[in-house]
Amino acid sequence: MAQLKKYWKSFAVVGVLGGALLTFSLVGCRPTSHPLAAGSYGISHGAVELEAVIEQPGPVEVETIAAANWEVPREGLINLEHPTARAQGLEPGPEAIKIYFHALRHPQHGLFIVDTGVERAQRDAPDQALLRGIVADVMNVDRMKVSVDTAGWLERQQQPLAGVFFTHLHADHLTGLRDVPRGTALYAGPGETTERKAENLFARPIVDAAFHGHTPLRQWSFQPDPSGKFAGVLDVFGDGSVWALHVPGHSAGSTAYLVRTPKGPVLLVGDACHTAWGWRNGVEPGDFSHDKPRSARSLEQLRALVARHPGIDVRLGHQPLSG
Repeated sequence: MAQLKKYWKSFAVVGVLGGALLTFSLVGCRPTSHPLAAGSYGISHGAVELEAVIEQPGPVEVETIAAANWEVPREGLINLEHPTARAQGLEPGPEAIKIYFHALRHPQHGLFIVDTGVERAQRDAPDQALLRGIVADVMNVDRMKVSVDTAGWLERQQQPLAGVFFTHLHADHLTGLRDVPRGTALYAGPGETTERKAENLFARPIVDAAFHGHTPLRQWSFQPDPSGKFAGVLDVFGDGSVWALHVPGHSAGSTAYLVRTPKGPVLLVGDACHTAWGWRNGVEPGDFSHDKPRSARSLEQLRALVARHPGIDVRLGHQPLSG
């Protein structure tokens, strides 16, 4: 969703929306009017409990699906003002990325996806897609090449979809939501629907359209991690198989997921780190993040977890770490 910042800046400069834009620039607006569900979701623990079991084989199968190839501005993906980025001569320009979603198959709880891929309409009927018109122009959607649409992928599964775990609610992680069956449980981190920003004036219609007809969004009930290693740690199912890690910065509720599989732990980073270069060099995302300093701390926390447990299979927000 942060790509819309450049559209927001252009509008602000030419004064098209006048006083209304001035008001929103000062107080912002919420990213969506979609309702929140009451209740607590996930069992609060800390990094100590997580790390006590992290290297034990688990029961959940993980499949990562590359739904589309895309190209977006590097300055959004990587903080080019970081000393390491400057020292290595990184400059603004196009960066090739992928749009991923991840399937989690739990032997008792069923099939879940992390993020939503890309809707079928984006490829087959772009004039009817969530990202169309001026939004598509701003987000360079013409450079998005869809290889796996969410509707088609779901149709090929042998079990129904039990839920969606969002890493965050930016548009490129919502683009497959309209293909998700109505009634499916949806989960995201705290603050994802309430964080006020000026660019939400443009983001809100997209997010509302993506959620239209869906059940209220359930928020992860993060509590402060007693060890201070993360902002919050939750045992999603209560059996230690899937853990939600609160990693704010890219957005208020940004969430990473640690999954214990038969082959070892898998870390789904989300956009706490978009790129392989950013992960390897410890450089946080750039202009697409709302709070760069907090984003930097969250990335440091994730990299420290992997340093303590080097067998973790790291899967980044928009690029493969290996290959």
